[in-house]
Formats: sequence, structure tokens, C-alpha cells
Amino acid sequence: MKVLVTGAAGFIGSTLAHRLLDRSDEVVGIDNLNDYYDVRLKEARLERLRARAGFVFQKLDIVERKAMSELFAAGKFDAVAHLAAQAGVRYSIENPLAYIDSNVVGFMNVLEGCRHSRVGHLVFASSSSVYGANTRLPFSEHDNVDHPVSLYAATKKANELMAHTYAHLYALPCTGLRFFTVYGPWGRPDMALFKFTEGILAGRPIPVFNRGEMVRDFTYVDDIVEGIVRVIGSPAAPAPGWSGDQPDPATSYAPWRVFNIGNSQPVKLMRYIEVLEQCLGRKAIVELLPMQPGDVRATIADVSDLEQGVGFRPRTEVEVGVAKFVAWYRSYYQ
Repeated sequence: MKVLVTGAAGFIGSTLAHRLLDRSDEVVGIDNLNDYYDVRLKEARLERLRARAGFVFQKLDIVERKAMSELFAAGKFDAVAHLAAQAGVRYSIENPLAYIDSNVVGFMNVLEGCRHSRVGHLVFASSSSVYGANTRLPFSEHDNVDHPVSLYAATKKANELMAHTYAHLYALPCTGLRFFTVYGPWGRPDMALFKFTEGILAGRPIPVFNRGEMVRDFTYVDDIVEGIVRVIGSPAAPAPGWSGDQPDPATSYAPWRVFNIGNSQPVKLMRYIEVLEQCLGRKAIVELLPMQPGDVRATIADVSDLEQGVGFRPRTEVEVGVAKFVAWYRSYYQ
């Protein structure tokens, strides 16, 4: 296949590109290489990809309508894995317009490109944050998700709705993937595991919100990528028996659907820190803080639909995944 990966210099995007190249796909990667976090890390991810046959990179911002149109017209992609986005719940409180530009305007340009070049399947990153104020656990795709608690979550919900419109109007197969707290080697410096590791090694206090009373469905990056790859090869199709009288939020009469990708093994945040301490051989100095605006206390994924749909469910335990991250971190930062 010829696959366009947006956000190819990012954490998940670069890991996915390697996985696609491993199975001999042709991969075109785009990224704007913005400075939301250390650009050197993005360049290092790209350097590894550029060394591989079958990978082509173009520096491009998805908000650039003309450039995106030209990319799709020339590319003739079989599938698109759309992972480019302005990430981060907390940053969306400080800089909301960045999320509208990238996550709404940029996503519109991706949809238009897919429509006009007749892409076979658009797979795009959504987020567990769309569950917002929902408290019934585990989170199911069949539950209503109309109460986001951050603008980041609202833009991801908007992506799902925009994709459904294009599936309905233009028969464009679209699958949204709700990722649950992804971690692993080559991860993002703004995420907890990275910050905790950095702080513990430096002997600084690590900020722990909601006084540590958090539960997360930590999902190892290789499991996320395996889910994406399987979904790419299984384009969304209309759901038999779908009814507008009792509309199912997870499926449609159009070729559209959403899946959770999470580990389904919820871990208390303090246990996560304990595992990290064991891997680093050092104790953390913990600074217990109140709940952050836009945050949620617990996330747990119901992945039965994913398992039924593509025959896969994440299984990597945090003890294994955190050890692999620490090994990478020590090697990369020496």
C-alpha cells in the first residue's frame, strides 16, 4: 500500500511509519516540526525514518490548504493515517486557537484531500478525552460523548463528526481511533512518564495531580500501532441494521465507525510511579497537587469492539512498557 502518515515526526506517527515500512508499504510522511516540544527529538525520529527505503518526507503544515491539495493530487494514496494534531489537554487551556487551527481547519484539509483523491480509507486519531464528564466505566464507544471538559477533547469529538459527514456525503470510509494514555520509547516530553523520569533523575519533586488519586488505562505505543495497522487494512463499512430511531454512536449507516484502543488494565497513578522508581533504581520526591482543569479522574477502555472488528486487543503490561521506555531514555539522553 501507499500510505500517507500525517504527524510523521511525532511519537505515534514515527512509530507507525516504521511498522508500515517493516511490512514493505510505501510511506509518505508529513509534519510541520513545530516547537510545541523539543524539535531535536522530532528531528531524531525523522533521521531514523529517512534512513529507510520506502520513506519520503515533506515538511508541511496541514493547515496549508493549497499545499495539502497538491500533496493529495500528486500522492494517490491508498490510505491515510492522520495523526497530526495539536496535542495536550492542559495546553488547550492556555492556547485554544492552536487547537482550532490544527485540529479543526487542518482536519478539514485532510478530509478534502481524501475526498478529491478518492482515498480508500481514512484512519484518524481521536482520544479517550472525548468521554469527558462520563463516569460509567469502562468507557464504551456506544455511550454518548457530548460533554467534553477540554477544548482538546471538543476538537477530537468534532473530528469524529466531520468524518461522519464525509462518510455520508462522499462514501469516504472513515475510522476514528480513541487512544488511551499512550506511552513508550520516543514518547512526548510533555507527557507524565517523560516528566516523571526527568524529575526523578534530576532529584526534583514530580507534580502528581489530584493527590495521586488517578487511574489511567496506560497503553504501550506498539499496541496502539498494531491496532492502527489492523484497522487500516479493514476499511469502515455501513453497519447492518443501524437505525436512526435508536442511533448507535459507535457505528453508522455510512462507512464510518470509532474504536477504543486501550490496555483495559487500569493502573493507579501511584503504582505507575512505583514501577518507574523500580526501573530507575531511585525514589521519587512526590508533590501532591489538586486536580487540574480539563482533567478526568479515571479512564478505562472497553476494547471488545476492536477485538471483534480486527482481532486485536492491547496486552502490554506497564512493568514491561515502562522498562522499555527507561531503557530508551537512558540510551537517548545518555
